[in-house]
Amino acid sequence: MKHGLMILFISFWCFILMACNSNEDVEGDSTSVEDSASEAEVNKEGFPIVDEEITLSMIAPGTGQEDWENMETLMDYAEMTNIQFTYDTPPITDFQTKLNLAFASGDIADVIYAAGSDNLTPGMEVDYGQQGILIPLEDLIADYAPNIQSILDENPNIKKSITTVDGHIYSLPRIAEGGSSALWIRGPMWYNGTWLEALEVEELPKTVDEFYDLLVRFRDEDPNGNGEADEIPLIDVEMDSTRPWLLPAFGIKEWGIEEFDGEVHYAPITENYKEYLTFMNKLHDENLLDHETFSQSDEQKKAKGQENRLGVFPDWFSFFTTGQETEESVNNPMFFPLTSEWSKEPLMPLNTGIGRGTFSITSNNEHPEATIRWIDYFYTAEGRAFLNMGPEGIMWERGENGEIVDLDIPEGYDSREDYRATITPDYGIAAPTITYPIEGIEINDFDKFIEAETDEKIAPYGEVAFPEVYLTKDEQDEINTIEVDLESYVRQMEAKFITGVEPISNWESYVGTIENMNIERYVEIYQAAYDRWADS
Repeated sequence: MKHGLMILFISFWCFILMACNSNEDVEGDSTSVEDSASEAEVNKEGFPIVDEEITLSMIAPGTGQEDWENMETLMDYAEMTNIQFTYDTPPITDFQTKLNLAFASGDIADVIYAAGSDNLTPGMEVDYGQQGILIPLEDLIADYAPNIQSILDENPNIKKSITTVDGHIYSLPRIAEGGSSALWIRGPMWYNGTWLEALEVEELPKTVDEFYDLLVRFRDEDPNGNGEADEIPLIDVEMDSTRPWLLPAFGIKEWGIEEFDGEVHYAPITENYKEYLTFMNKLHDENLLDHETFSQSDEQKKAKGQENRLGVFPDWFSFFTTGQETEESVNNPMFFPLTSEWSKEPLMPLNTGIGRGTFSITSNNEHPEATIRWIDYFYTAEGRAFLNMGPEGIMWERGENGEIVDLDIPEGYDSREDYRATITPDYGIAAPTITYPIEGIEINDFDKFIEAETDEKIAPYGEVAFPEVYLTKDEQDEINTIEVDLESYVRQMEAKFITGVEPISNWESYVGTIENMNIERYVEIYQAAYDRWADS
């Protein structure tokens, strides 16, 4: 009897276990079916992306030109994809605060769009990625974003530069590919062409000494022809725009951390930087550098340019400062890189072409596959054109030979750019895309001029000062601690050395102060980050 009961008991539990296993198998199969169904809802090719409309939320910096829900580009794309968005677009000036509050509350939008690395910093990518708030994108890219995947496969440096220290990609970049200005780290320096003509200058300076000599002529020979000694040979606003173009004459690529042949160092404590300061102090003492450089606004600089008082000046394009028409500004040649005894060969710093932090998907997003497909289109030539110019028939149309023909813009807009800002988000912010040249747009004489100047004076001599790297959280915390005082001190002392408030003879004291700010550890951290980047 006992033996029979024992067999019955064992049989009962075997039945229960088998039933449980059977249920687990069924549930496992059910989950697999559900996952497959979820994936099947996303069409991997063509449009629409999803057959049944979905709605996602997006936070992005707004320029205030138009509500995003009214932008024709986004409305048209919503119809193409079957993906609608609700938009939270605080002004650019308030965006970082709003984004930080959203992260802190956990009420973060499904998509973070065009934040840029100033707002969604590399440190935030690492931190919020490791917390699980930003989701990894690399597997989604492999499965659902063939255009992005192709870019990463063909450009290992881009992939390395957006892959964080834990091996994940948490944000997509804006990639500058094609177009001369994509190489520029800032707007170039320009020579006043009418002054060059007045002084019969046939060749631009190629050395520091030749540059100095020309500035002296600008000061002394009345090139603006008004009979007054009101010429300003060289001008800037706090040296932030001319510094990047003058430092290379002294063998420096970056006003901070830079890399040469795999070795990282901090330029503002080198002898090369001391020579740069000595030269700039000489220009200041001899009234060759505007004495208001460290106190004026950009608007004041431009006002002097429009009065024809400037010989060499920085700006994205020269007509921004001079007020000339573009047809006239082609007579203002771009600065040629200078050499000196400290830098025997011409050198120009290049833009990395990678703007990080422009598109992230958060853990609140229930449709990450559809979302990555949504953005993948803008990493094609066709998608880039659509994002930049809007749908055909609003600002443009195709001519008989496939060329792009501009359409008239409505009344009430000061320029085509003002109108474009109302139809697309790709205006004034770091919109995620790859900036291919747009097929069909005729290259005008001004663009040809810019391309020729860049090809002659920047491209042959360009080097990236330091790649886009990621730091670990501990490294970032250390850097933040050091950097706050370091950058403020170096900026303050540059102005003092150049204006003569602090004599160059106090150089060793200056270097000693920086060394006491733990600069050795600062360089060590960036060396480790560079080595990780180079070895990845």
